[in-house]
Amino acid sequence: MEVATATEASAPAASGGASRRGHPFPWLDVAISEPYYFLHLIAFFSYFAARTTAPSAEDDAELHSRLIRREIQAVLVFLVLFTVKIVKEEHWETFIADSLLYAKGLLLVVTFVIDYWLTVGYLLGFIVIYAMAQQPPYDGLGHLNHLTPLQLESLLTEEPTTRFWLVEFRTSFLTPCIQASSVMPELSNLYSNKNISFGLVDLGHFPNAAARFGISMWDHLPTYILFDKATEVARLPEIGNGTKVFVPKVTKPFSCTN
Repeated sequence: MEVATATEASAPAASGGASRRGHPFPWLDVAISEPYYFLHLIAFFSYFAARTTAPSAEDDAELHSRLIRREIQAVLVFLVLFTVKIVKEEHWETFIADSLLYAKGLLLVVTFVIDYWLTVGYLLGFIVIYAMAQQPPYDGLGHLNHLTPLQLESLLTEEPTTRFWLVEFRTSFLTPCIQASSVMPELSNLYSNKNISFGLVDLGHFPNAAARFGISMWDHLPTYILFDKATEVARLPEIGNGTKVFVPKVTKPFSCTN
């Protein structure tokens, strides 16, 4: 019953991902509907307008020639870095985040040739984007169950139907968690069976539960813990040697705060 409840709670996210995948141009739908991508798109396309302010070849041949060379160099460097990322076969979220970072850095280098204040303007614009929007996590669910800490405790202690649970603890506002957000859905699609189930606990919604599971909110996320019924048998990243026994003590204050 607890698993069903958790799955139903994550249904809106699943339906949103399904409708997005059904779009004839899903990448275009994401670029327009997600503020993070849309704002970056506006910033990059605005360069073509800013480019018109640069001196022409007749006005300043040397500056015009230097700008052309810098643009060609920037494009070539980006293509090399882009190719390296493809060869490394990283997760899509990591690939997009790093590609945008490279593009922003190269754009700042190119605009510096046109005007120093233009570079400052773009830098401030990217800071505003970072403050206003964050990269959306992977929206596929696979066979992953979204759980609250209390639901997880119940699943591990009250006659568990599955012997093993692999649980990811993460938040939606940390970049490493976003970039690794496709790992668990993919694993659950490949390995979910009657012996092992996969779960996700968002500590951004339940910060008080972090210490309960021995997790630091700032340098241990995402954390992956493998439970054999009520016993923790492995975790990544490790925080010490030896098996840690999970002994739930559900109290009324804990239930209310989490």
